[in-house]
Amino acid sequence: MLYYLFDYLEKQYQLPGASLFQFQTFRAAMAVLLSLLLATVYGKRIILFLKRKQIGETIRDLGLEGQKQKTGTPTMGGLIIIMSTLIPVLLFADLKNIYIILLIVTILWMGIIGFVDDYIKIFKKNKKGLKGRFKVIGQVVLGLIVGVTLYFHPEVTMRERTNTIITEQYKVEQIKGGDIKSTMTTVPFFKNNELDYSNLISWAGEKAVSNAWLIFIPIVILIVTAVSNGANLTDGIDGLAAGTSAIIVLTLGIFAWVSGNIIFSEYLDIMYIPKAGELLVFIAAFVGALVGFLWYNAFPAQVFMGDTGSLTIGGVIAVIALIVRKELLIPIICGIFFAESISVMLQVGYFKYTKNTSGEGKRIFLMAPLHHHYQKKGYHESKIVTRFWIIGILLAIITIVTLKVR
Repeated sequence: MLYYLFDYLEKQYQLPGASLFQFQTFRAAMAVLLSLLLATVYGKRIILFLKRKQIGETIRDLGLEGQKQKTGTPTMGGLIIIMSTLIPVLLFADLKNIYIILLIVTILWMGIIGFVDDYIKIFKKNKKGLKGRFKVIGQVVLGLIVGVTLYFHPEVTMRERTNTIITEQYKVEQIKGGDIKSTMTTVPFFKNNELDYSNLISWAGEKAVSNAWLIFIPIVILIVTAVSNGANLTDGIDGLAAGTSAIIVLTLGIFAWVSGNIIFSEYLDIMYIPKAGELLVFIAAFVGALVGFLWYNAFPAQVFMGDTGSLTIGGVIAVIALIVRKELLIPIICGIFFAESISVMLQVGYFKYTKNTSGEGKRIFLMAPLHHHYQKKGYHESKIVTRFWIIGILLAIITIVTLKVR
């Protein structure tokens, strides 16, 4: 809203300093400062409100050290993240930008699903919360909305690469391409570094290629569902999900910055995505909200994010990665989420397999998800979280390096 106000003041009255709001970096800086302020100052008030309403976590007895002391800790803290992100975005972002609209829909949609899940757990005294199939349906619907928008919306484009030609006068000229609709994405470590989803069905003929949405949209749904659930599984000990997610989102912010800037994208020889630079404002607000929430969620946690926060975080990360066309980097950049999800799948799959074959279920890990395995081994949860953060930073560096390693 302030973006439009200062744009009007500059055009009508040439107000000194109003032009600052045209710079994405300035608005991103304002967004991160405001989100940090909201999360730390008003976050405390939300925590006190949750305590007064006795909205506390019911902890299942898993035999983990320090578990009983967490009983009654306020949950639904994801509301702090959502509030601290949306207010700066509404103030400083260009609300006509299709990518900003898509992310606002994502944060609200996943926030509602998580809120309903937490509400059932707390007020209905049902520890299972919202039934799994309804969560998946909600994630699939969001994936469908995102997939359809990214494929069909006319403002979702990429810039054709600059072509170098030699004229009849033996002069070298560069012909800049126009904005085109494309299902092109980034593939790490390969020579050309890019893949067009339509090529996956090119063997079926030109008509099939024109219907590339048949393969693109299901992939989007799979990514949104997988990352959202991965973030949800990672939220098991104090500060793990919030800290890890802040690292991931900050890295995606770098990709959004360079992909949305025609100079940087050309210098780095990566695809230029028009309008993607505006993502910087949303990402800055989201990182500020996560870091501000971490102030209260670090060990010993004063508040838990609940599914209101974890499902929302996963959904937002997935959509940002899809917008900047870096979704195939998710197994690297979201390596912590990936490892947590794989540990659960391996544990459940191996247990069922051994039970069917030998009559006695066996386990690969002492407990899944993975962070609980290390708790069972006697590691303090703050040490586990710190080491997972370090791994997350290393994965972020590897992800950034893929810009040039081909």
